[in-house]
Amino acid sequence: MPSKRRLRWAAVPVGIASVALLSGCSTAQLHGFLPGFVDDGTPATNHTDMVAGLWVNSWIVLLAVGVITWGLMLWAVIAYRRRKGQSGLPVQLRYNMPVEIFYMVVPLILVIGFFAFTARDQNTLETQYDNPDVSITAYGKQWAWDFQYNGTKEDNSDAVYSMGVQAKATGDGYDLQDVPTLYLPVNKTVKIDLRSRDVIHSFWIIDFLYKKDMYIGRENEWSFTPTREGTYEGKCAELCGEYHSAMLFNVKVVSEAEYESYLDSLRAAGDVGDISDLSRLQNLNTAGAEGNK
Repeated sequence: MPSKRRLRWAAVPVGIASVALLSGCSTAQLHGFLPGFVDDGTPATNHTDMVAGLWVNSWIVLLAVGVITWGLMLWAVIAYRRRKGQSGLPVQLRYNMPVEIFYMVVPLILVIGFFAFTARDQNTLETQYDNPDVSITAYGKQWAWDFQYNGTKEDNSDAVYSMGVQAKATGDGYDLQDVPTLYLPVNKTVKIDLRSRDVIHSFWIIDFLYKKDMYIGRENEWSFTPTREGTYEGKCAELCGEYHSAMLFNVKVVSEAEYESYLDSLRAAGDVGDISDLSRLQNLNTAGAEGNK
């Protein structure tokens, strides 16, 4: 039987190999190939690392439980197989208190653990900023989006907006050049009020790893901080009618100066005022939507 010293020395190369293997993984691989991660490690928002961690760690635990369960099943098949010369049923296992406690306690720990970590992260994700740097209202409509950048006046008459139209179909998908575009300043707290003008929609920015539904007559909110500049794709994630697949939009996370410049361009174009009372059939001419000109 090998000594403990030999076993310790045998564990060293295994540990080194494990570290080398993990260090060779890309950022995408370490985050379970989820969207929203780049090689420099900068997350898309202040929440994406947490969401990816919950997802990846849950899979690791489930795979470990699966391996143990499959191993025990294989062991039981071999250990309690019918031996040569035996007849009748094999020895039955009844009223084994330690085994029954194990069967009850381990699944209970797993369920409580998954619930606790999910509830913790959900509480963080659903916490809304009281005084965000940027306040935006997003309106879903069949089958496009309107974005209103809220102002400071009580009646919101100093808000600016861009109103969009649905994506145009091409031979191999949709043209994303003229779809509605939501601008966000990097490293600024953002709160988006989500509303629907007609049916239930779902506001989903894919790389942000989160989506929220939009209802008629009921407000929903989403608070986060974009932390990496870039252009991201968004879409409706709730089947909402014939052209649901064309309900696309872009998100541009830019510097604060570029963000303010974009708002100034909307003011210069006359896209000023509160558009909360418009219907889905009312599309004002705006500088923010090429298809509306």
